[in-house]
Amino acid sequence: MAAPSRTAAVRLSRLRPWRPQLFPSPLSPSALAARPSIYAPAASPCPRWHSNFSSVNPEEVSHFNALASEWWDPHGSSRLLHLMNPLRHDFIRACRTSAAEYTPDHDAELSYLDIGCGGGIFAESAARMPMTRRVTAIDPTPSVLAVAKAHARKDPSLSSKLTYTQTSIEELPVPASDAERYDVVSLFEVIEHVDEPAAFLERVRPFVKPGGWLVMSTIARTWMSWFTTNLVAEDILGIVPKGTHDWNKYINEEELRRYFLDKGWESPRVMGVVYVPGLGWKEVRGSEKVGNYFFGVRRAVDSDAS
Repeated sequence: MAAPSRTAAVRLSRLRPWRPQLFPSPLSPSALAARPSIYAPAASPCPRWHSNFSSVNPEEVSHFNALASEWWDPHGSSRLLHLMNPLRHDFIRACRTSAAEYTPDHDAELSYLDIGCGGGIFAESAARMPMTRRVTAIDPTPSVLAVAKAHARKDPSLSSKLTYTQTSIEELPVPASDAERYDVVSLFEVIEHVDEPAAFLERVRPFVKPGGWLVMSTIARTWMSWFTTNLVAEDILGIVPKGTHDWNKYINEEELRRYFLDKGWESPRVMGVVYVPGLGWKEVRGSEKVGNYFFGVRRAVDSDAS
């Protein structure tokens, strides 16, 4: 979680050019040869997803628990998420239709895994789509999940498609076959709240069906994003609750591209978006370099199941 609000001068004094350790700058061949890969899983007799690693940060859980009651208020602290939701679907559609072998019948009977679903804004909307077969939505935050379940009960038609579970990706049973994996796995406004993003993404991989998509939204780590999300949105305007963002956890698009390279993923796509007061979120090409953006990557059809 972000540190308590400070003045701009204090914040500027502590920020410096930085790269998260789990998404390093490219190293020379000699340096790579001399250094163990940080992406290699630790030696263990147990599968990766049963390791001691946890993507759940107790401080993050506490922060979002406190905001649970406002989740479905379109004019409350989650207003920007409600406004962004249509673009989530637009981006998923753009990703899926970009595949060379895509035909309209590929949209029949889609399955979704929404990780860090919060109050269910995306999960509910995905379950309502006629081509959706099932939506599994998970979140470790109990108060938020209670809000999501209560809201879903207002629409009985969702019960056959939508399942909420209070858990983390580490505790969710790994699918035993491709038929049980998901066409779309979503991480919307999630990865910038995870302490170890590379380890987290390793746990997510087995849940994506070969040919399926992993899609996410996050924020670039730039001076502009610090100014707009931390200083303006949280400290000055108060349109986002203080402590929601930690600038040091933001991830740049090129860092994600580098992470997924040569790991059984293909066809990375990106869409930069900008919030325009009075108009909502709008796609702006190139804005992924300075602020909010969507990122998607397709699991190669011939990738192994692990």
